[in-house]
Amino acid sequence: MNTSFTLATLHLKNRVLVASGTFGYGNEAAPYTDVSAIGGIVTKSVSLLPRQGNAPTRIAETPAGMLNSIGLANVGLDAFIADKLPFLRGIGTSIIVNIAASSVEEYCEVLERLEDEEGIEGYEINVSCPNVKEGGLNFGTRCDMTEMITREMRKRTRRALIIKLTPNVTHIGDFAKACEAEGADSVSLINTLVGMAVDIKTRRPRLSTITGGLSGPAIKPVALAKVFEVSKAVSIPIIGIGGIMTWEDAIEFLLVGASAIQVGTASFRDPDAAVKIVHGMERWCAEQGIEDMQEIVGGLRVDSGVAAPGFVKNR
Repeated sequence: MNTSFTLATLHLKNRVLVASGTFGYGNEAAPYTDVSAIGGIVTKSVSLLPRQGNAPTRIAETPAGMLNSIGLANVGLDAFIADKLPFLRGIGTSIIVNIAASSVEEYCEVLERLEDEEGIEGYEINVSCPNVKEGGLNFGTRCDMTEMITREMRKRTRRALIIKLTPNVTHIGDFAKACEAEGADSVSLINTLVGMAVDIKTRRPRLSTITGGLSGPAIKPVALAKVFEVSKAVSIPIIGIGGIMTWEDAIEFLLVGASAIQVGTASFRDPDAAVKIVHGMERWCAEQGIEDMQEIVGGLRVDSGVAAPGFVKNR
């Protein structure tokens, strides 16, 4: 059975990646799972300078998910190249570096310096973090800014270019089309939804930043709908993200149009979750007599002429 997937310079042995910010730089999870069995690792965001992130409390559990307000804490570009990249090069799977920045110039500088480094197959550009004051959603909720960043990144690399989109917009398909028009190889979606939790004993918000990013099973129905919407808007491959906890969840994302998926919150509960999803998808395809996993991408059966309420076809 063929489970591989190729996206520009990115060659995935299977269609399961781990999402940025949920798997560190790979070395943290290596003692607990076979990282070489995963299709690829999307690294924790890398910015030009180190970032301490937001003040605690930065994590809060919710009934069907998790709120986070990390604030893109990371080691910075120099430490990433010196201390993290050597391990990642020998990890036995594809490496995609997630880049975060506070300005277009910072995005450009980080990418240009990474271009000189071996072992990187692609970039995921984070224009959609809800937990930072500068950049983040300011880039991801303005179509002209998303367009500009994609254009500037495309000028600077032939490696696989993936733009990570936020669901916190009215029509995510418009943003995906802008990315496609400016040369992106793929879009990944969704990033977290803006959410909030309150401690009734203290009468205070549970997060120091009041609101944060909601992930986990609670957002899976939203993510499926957004992937489906984008699959009708663009021709470039989609990487689906959002509440994927099991292999059945992953198959759902492929059926609505994702070519690959990322596992996020599930890895916090079980670092081996992504590997289990790889094996589960392979078993299901074998049972179904599927020879190439591409056969099921976009295979959702929808009655002709029927559209979900509020869904505008070919927008």
